[in-house]
Amino acid sequence: MPRMTATQSSSLLADWKPAPAGFKHVVSVSIGSSKRNAREEISVLGQPFILERIGTDGDTGKAAELFRALDGRIDAFGLGGADIYVIADGKRYTFGNVKKLVANAKMTPVLDGSGLKNTLERDAIAQLDSVMSWRTKKVLMVSAVDRFGMAEALATAGADIVYGDIVFGLNIDRPLRSIASLRRVARLVLPAITKLPQDWFYPTGAKQESSVAGKGTRYYAWADVIAGDTHYAKRYAPHDLSGKTILTQTITEADRVWMKERGVSRLITTTPRMGSRNFATNVLEAFFVALSGKREALSEAEYLRYVREVGFQPEVNEL
Repeated sequence: MPRMTATQSSSLLADWKPAPAGFKHVVSVSIGSSKRNAREEISVLGQPFILERIGTDGDTGKAAELFRALDGRIDAFGLGGADIYVIADGKRYTFGNVKKLVANAKMTPVLDGSGLKNTLERDAIAQLDSVMSWRTKKVLMVSAVDRFGMAEALATAGADIVYGDIVFGLNIDRPLRSIASLRRVARLVLPAITKLPQDWFYPTGAKQESSVAGKGTRYYAWADVIAGDTHYAKRYAPHDLSGKTILTQTITEADRVWMKERGVSRLITTTPRMGSRNFATNVLEAFFVALSGKREALSEAEYLRYVREVGFQPEVNEL
């Protein structure tokens, strides 16, 4: 990973502003596109916050230097566009190269959203059952191993599910149709996959703006609901999504326009908007850690307690 000079490092923060006195400041450093950058000022439980996202357009060197430059100057980091951990079937797997990417953060905690995915998203599926009647729905999870909580919750709720991890992640037309199959694949594949660069199978930088339509189109056509990561869902989507529901988390106004253009009838996000957008789970996990005053990830029970305390609920949008 390339090192930056002091001049290059300072230029990264030339336009960056620290939070005003009394605010807590969360910064998500993302490997993804800078077009999705945002900075929102909100107040929760009487505590003012700055929630910020800085994309590096796939430049891991720039991301590593941002962790160095902002370390100790903010309350919590999020990591976007990559996972440090994947929690699947009760086991945590670590991406070694991503762990190195965030190593420059010595004082400020770094959260990747994996803990919140395993709690908040699982809880959201249960809350949505009265709206969605999952037992009557066909659901395509484009990628499930990185959202195992959602995958298990949908299976428990009785949805008819296709897990597309092998189809879309490994380019092999082998859909998984049961949670037992997903668990077996997770046990077999994740130890090897976590040793590879994550951008081999997850879109970063400019890839987040491109489409690979045609791959797995029939699974999109079959499904009533497209669930999982926004970038994955968009990258492999056919042009016609008439009548579909998209269940996801990170949404910008541009995403909403894209969905309307393709005929999506309903957008469900597992959390409400904060300011002008729905932030990614890494931002929200960092937000909860900053709110707690701790310098480390919270337990599952603590995340759920804060979710209840701040009143987070899924948001249903008819498009």
